[in-house]
Amino acid sequence: MSLTDPERLERERAEADRRYNDALTAFDRAVQSVADSAAGATRDDAGRLAGALIPFLQQITAFVETKDRQLAADVARRIDALAPSLEAVGELRTQVGVLQRALETLKRAATTDHTPRVQSSLASAQPSTTDRPSSARADDEYKYVGFEDQFRGTDQAVEERVRVYLPTFEGRSDVLDIGCGRGELLSALRDAGVSARGIDANSAMVDVARGRGLDACQADALAYVSALPDGSLGGIAATQVIEHLEPSYLMRLLDQAARTLRPGAPIVLETINPACWLAFFSSYIRDLTHVRPVHPETVQYLLRAGGFERVTIRYSAPVPDHMKMKTIDLPADVLGSSDVTAVALAQVAHTVNANAVILNNLMFTHLDYAAVGYRS
Repeated sequence: MSLTDPERLERERAEADRRYNDALTAFDRAVQSVADSAAGATRDDAGRLAGALIPFLQQITAFVETKDRQLAADVARRIDALAPSLEAVGELRTQVGVLQRALETLKRAATTDHTPRVQSSLASAQPSTTDRPSSARADDEYKYVGFEDQFRGTDQAVEERVRVYLPTFEGRSDVLDIGCGRGELLSALRDAGVSARGIDANSAMVDVARGRGLDACQADALAYVSALPDGSLGGIAATQVIEHLEPSYLMRLLDQAARTLRPGAPIVLETINPACWLAFFSSYIRDLTHVRPVHPETVQYLLRAGGFERVTIRYSAPVPDHMKMKTIDLPADVLGSSDVTAVALAQVAHTVNANAVILNNLMFTHLDYAAVGYRS
């Protein structure tokens, strides 16, 4: 009958323990023999000590190695035992989050006729829901709010991240947040004393923003902006929005944005950085509502072609160092050696390091970027 892995590891550990104890006993006897010698330690005594010490050191290595293997096996077994519970916790967290958003939606729907809402000053520009680019049913929109909660972060966490754009809108007024979502940027602008309003195609998102006392309404972005007078806006922001739009829709939206912005007014377009492979293969493809990734140079070109100037790309959310490819640092004596083996090892390390730099520049740079321009 074959042994299972735990049984085999236990037998190997017991055998290593026995050999270690035998070697330790032999070494202890040799030391005691020399200590008891009245004539003092001789060359023969030193030989006996060395003969007992070497096996003892060898058994220490085997003893520690089996202990490490047993510890690793114990940890692996514990992780396997906890895996179903951890998976259940993840499932429960998702279900509770979605349920919470669903209950909030139902509560708002039940009180709509009795509770006053904050209305946009240009609410008349709001189109019918049939004009919206999203095909999601209204009764499913709360699920996307739950999706944002889980994968993008809490309202507070996102608001802290978008505060980086406050200096761009400092001293402005009549700022429009396109795709305002839960109202994170609107809240940050309000705290900074900048008058702003938001629009979003997702009614559940708008309800969350309104619940925070923010000026938001449900609307299609292109239809809404197209209905605004020339030069009526002091700034436009769209964070994590343009990846949800068809190219022709995006270009028409930028044309209308240029028309409605005052001279010198800023526009900020933040999106996932598809030039970073990690961002594309994690953040981008995770979201079913994404339509097309947009390269930073593409957005920069579109803004310049649409009449914006001083267009810059600002990268954010750098990939943590522990997730990047690692390089090899060889000791100085190896790098300076003329030994054939050392030279070959140095060449291999050089190639590996060069490839690590190339891959890091392709795969592990920044997860997001923002194109920032100003109306000429």
